[in-house]
Amino acid sequence: MTKKPSKAASASVVHSGSHMPEAAPASNRATRAAERRAAIVEAAMEEFIARGFAATRLDDIARRAGVAKGTIYLHFKDKESMFEELVRVVIVPVVARLTTLPPPVGSVRDLIEAFAGNFLKEVIGTRRGDLVRLIVAEGPRFPSVADFYYREVVSRGVAAMRALIELGIARGEIREKDLARYPQILIAPAMIAVIWQSLFERHAPLDARDMLRVHLDLIFGERRTT
Repeated sequence: MTKKPSKAASASVVHSGSHMPEAAPASNRATRAAERRAAIVEAAMEEFIARGFAATRLDDIARRAGVAKGTIYLHFKDKESMFEELVRVVIVPVVARLTTLPPPVGSVRDLIEAFAGNFLKEVIGTRRGDLVRLIVAEGPRFPSVADFYYREVVSRGVAAMRALIELGIARGEIREKDLARYPQILIAPAMIAVIWQSLFERHAPLDARDMLRVHLDLIFGERRTT
């Protein structure tokens, strides 16, 4: 007479023989999917920068990423959603780092110089700068793209600058109180540098950091030297 295995033994066989082998393949599939998505985003950035938003085709992105065009639709519903993901991956983290203000132990000018200096380092002369220029150039033709960029990037930067200005006013470092109404003035040199680099750099190279220093001298007064 054959002895039947106990329920505990049967359960052990089910868990060890049926479910365990599926864990690794599922993990591998998730890893491969993440790698394909990253490759698509990278290819999209290259195509958008090279061709512009309007002229970029999904076929070209798929070819550059080394995937079938249908694979793109597994991750993104259209070109616009792909561009939004690109902004989230490439630019939003930078803005998040820049707008996380440290405790106000130094002067407001020092904080602003750190903010702007990091912006110049992270954006000017990088692919991020190319994306910003692309949005400036094609945003009027694609309002939804411009709206998304404003929500995710511009509004955060403006809010951070306004907070710094208000702190400077409260401390007596900034005399012009109306500056809080127009925080865009504070970061104007950074945006000028982004646009200038693509249009006129070959004619007249711009020292963005020195321009920023002069700009802040106008707002805070010249630094005293001892």
